[in-house]
Amino acid sequence: MKIALVGYGKMGKTIEQIARDRGHEIVSIIDVNNPEDFESEAFKQADVAIEFTTPATAFDNYMKCFAAGVPVVSGTTGWLNRLDEVKRMCAEEGKTFFYASNFSIGVNIFFALNKYLAKIMNNFPSYDVRMTEVHHIHKLDAPSGTAITLAEGILDNLDRKERWTLETSEKPTDLPIHAIREGEVPGIHEIIYESDADIISIKHDAKSRAGFALGAVLAAEFTAGKKGFLGMNDLFHF
Repeated sequence: MKIALVGYGKMGKTIEQIARDRGHEIVSIIDVNNPEDFESEAFKQADVAIEFTTPATAFDNYMKCFAAGVPVVSGTTGWLNRLDEVKRMCAEEGKTFFYASNFSIGVNIFFALNKYLAKIMNNFPSYDVRMTEVHHIHKLDAPSGTAITLAEGILDNLDRKERWTLETSEKPTDLPIHAIREGEVPGIHEIIYESDADIISIKHDAKSRAGFALGAVLAAEFTAGKKGFLGMNDLFHF
């Protein structure tokens, strides 16, 4: 499979290595210094582009990929106020876009566990819930896209919570998220339920970027040749 990389930071380099190890060809690498390559023949021949950049540049990158006729797999977070536009283009214009707030297989198992636990806890109002997430100091958005996905999984299944908040809140209907940025932490997410009697928590702690990168390459393999808006539920049938 021919893959284009959009974004060549630490994640992009890890994806490149895993893709090559799996027998794929990297036909184009686009970073801040060569945006004109979106119009190159090398880029246009890609079966799929894997995009990991910044919240400020992501949507524009998607539009350039679509203009070149290249399907997109993206893990960039912090741009979701324009998600409906991308979904519309997939539905009405035949574009192909695979999005995940987190490509780690383990994290997506964690998403499923989080929803299941919230369904159980809906019957036990004595437990309050909060979330903590920790990432490296280079991460630009807070809370993380993964934390937002986890929060949405709780809100969809726990009737007593109405919204998530990044700030500490005294409102019992709020789900507080504590976001910490320190060191080079790849990503830690913990959901904590607490009552007067005890604490129940579930936690995912990423050891490195390798799990995220592998998931992105698996998503690219799945996306090539398909149409529409896709996600991890399509890939893993969670």
